[in-house]
Amino acid sequence: MLHEIEKDLEKEGLSQKEYSELLVRLLDYGVICRDESQIEQTLYDRYVRLEELVGDYLSLLGIRIQHDRRFQFVRLFPPGAQVPGMEEDQQNTGSPSFRQRLNQNEVALILVLRAQYDKALREGAVDEQGCVMVSFEGLSIAMKNLLKRSLPENVTDRKALFRKLRQLRLIQLQNEDSVEDGDLWLRIRPMIMSYVSDQVLSELMAETQEKNAEGEAVAEADAGTAEMTTDVPGEPTAEDESSESDDDSENNDGENNSDAAEIQDTASEELPESPAVTAEVADEEETDSAEASEDEDAPEQATDNKQPVSLFGE
Repeated sequence: MLHEIEKDLEKEGLSQKEYSELLVRLLDYGVICRDESQIEQTLYDRYVRLEELVGDYLSLLGIRIQHDRRFQFVRLFPPGAQVPGMEEDQQNTGSPSFRQRLNQNEVALILVLRAQYDKALREGAVDEQGCVMVSFEGLSIAMKNLLKRSLPENVTDRKALFRKLRQLRLIQLQNEDSVEDGDLWLRIRPMIMSYVSDQVLSELMAETQEKNAEGEAVAEADAGTAEMTTDVPGEPTAEDESSESDDDSENNDGENNSDAAEIQDTASEELPESPAVTAEVADEEETDSAEASEDEDAPEQATDNKQPVSLFGE
């Protein structure tokens, strides 16, 4: 077999060392993206030339290869893995070989990235490389809405999380140190489709909608209970009682005022004549006595005694 491999390598003008370098890179990282770096660009172009030879060697290990020529990436899947868009491996079902265990934060973020990518596909917001741009803030909001989870608060854990997804080539991020910036933007690669199937995404969205509906129903029930508690039909509230008491006091004040007006009118009718009339009667008596005892200056004295009449406005 090695002899045949060497012959094929000679035809392509490549050495056994270059062939081994390509295999080691694939088995180590599990993926090669041409637009990731200059090194991976060289390795991808080398894989295109040795695709059949690499496939024959890896098939002996039960490893399957996904080669996307449009978006120019190669990904390996371990024996027995269920891959969306690929037939199930019947020979190595349940084999744990070459499998990577992801923690809960990594799984949660991958699910949210898949949901964001599917949303962008429906909206047509996909670039020529099949990638989707998403902001760090939008990613955090989507995680809270879908999974009721938050990104790690610890900066070190957050950097490790995004570094892992970058190594898996699920996202494209220039620098993990920038994950503290709220204005950060990252690219979701199209290979996210092979990590989360449409069935898993549909179940996730259905579960999220069901939880949201239950939350809305509980909120409406609480609001209805609050309304029934505060506004009971047929029973006056404290505000109604206070308003009624205010109305009664106003009515009583109005009645008291009207009664006072009537009493005042009655009192004014029962009062004796005005001072003007009294002064006039007294003036007449003085005039009569003055005519009997005084001389011709009596009229002037009478005139002076009439001054109070004019002051009160006869």
